[in-house]
Order: sequence, then structure tokens, then C-alpha cells
Amino acid sequence: MEFRKVKREFKLVGMKNRGFFANFGKEVPIFAHQLLKRADEIKNHTATEIALYEPKRAADHIEGNYYVGLIVNGASNEIPSGMELIEITHDYMTVRGRISDIADLHSKLSNWGEQQGYKRNLESYIIETYHPIENSEEEVEIYLPIYS
Repeated sequence: MEFRKVKREFKLVGMKNRGFFANFGKEVPIFAHQLLKRADEIKNHTATEIALYEPKRAADHIEGNYYVGLIVNGASNEIPSGMELIEITHDYMTVRGRISDIADLHSKLSNWGEQQGYKRNLESYIIETYHPIENSEEEVEIYLPIYS
């Protein structure tokens, strides 16, 4: 498991939704499946799935926005109905691993960042990209936004 600090730009076309943070684990994959049914409408997509999550800022912050989408290359004037073009450049701390270990990856990445002295930026979206690997397993790359 390799933890890194990176400056990264993401360009995606996606759909926005809102829900309870406690339900993100169930809601986001269902919403992503709806997006994938419309993937052929998204021009210049790379087939890499991506999700953006509003960070939970406090215990009483119970609902948040999220996006599901596909990373795109190049400019496109044709954004499908109900979708948005999003471009984000930020500093992140990141790690990649098996999606079945996602909770542990988030926890270890947060701990590593604290040890490095990084301060989380709770005003920017948490980003996850999803990558198929052998045996129908999937890897996730997690990007937690930090202050420069």
C-alpha cells in the first residue's frame, strides 16, 4: 500500500445526486449503474468510472451531494441531458487498493496524512476512481483533498 501526495486534474461527465451519508455505500453503486446504462451518450469517455463525494464535516452533517461519472478526454460541447461537465484540479493524498478494503484504505490514508502534517480540505470533494482487475474484483483509488 503506497500513500502519496499529488496534484491532480480530473475531467468528467457525471450525474449529481443527494443522500444520507450513511446510505452512500448502497446508493452510489445503484446510481452509478444508471449512469453506465447511458455511457454511450458521453463523448470521449475513457471508461474509467469516478465518484465525487461531499465530505462529512461534523456529526450533525447527515446529508451530502455526490456525483457519479466517467472520466473524459478533451473538450465536449455535447453534454447529455441531466449530466454535467466537471473539471477539478486540487492537491490530494491518495492510495489505491482492493475495493473490498475501501473502509480500511480510507482510514489508513487519513492516518498517514495526519502523520505527514497534511490538513484535509473539507470544502472539496473526495474522489474515488474505479479500476477492474482480474477475477471480477475491482480496485479503487482514493483521493482525499488537502490544503497545499
